[in-house]
Amino acid sequence: MAYIIAEPCIGVKDASCVAVCPVDCIYEGEDQYYINPEECIDCGACEPECPVEAIFADDSVPEQWHSYIEKNRAFFGL
Repeated sequence: MAYIIAEPCIGVKDASCVAVCPVDCIYEGEDQYYINPEECIDCGACEPECPVEAIFADDSVPEQWHSYIEKNRAFFGL
């Protein structure tokens, strides 16, 4: 399981999540941040830091944002 950053992050890109990630697996894209699923250690440190509640475990992403699971993987070419 890895974490996914969904729609609420678009245009916000607060970066609080980046600051607390112990393995630096969060990368900045054009419109939002992305979590590399191959580098994420599933510690969950990023989730409570997100001011717009955009971070979810990949098996807990709300249905309306399921497309962000693939968008995240595509960002990393996976």
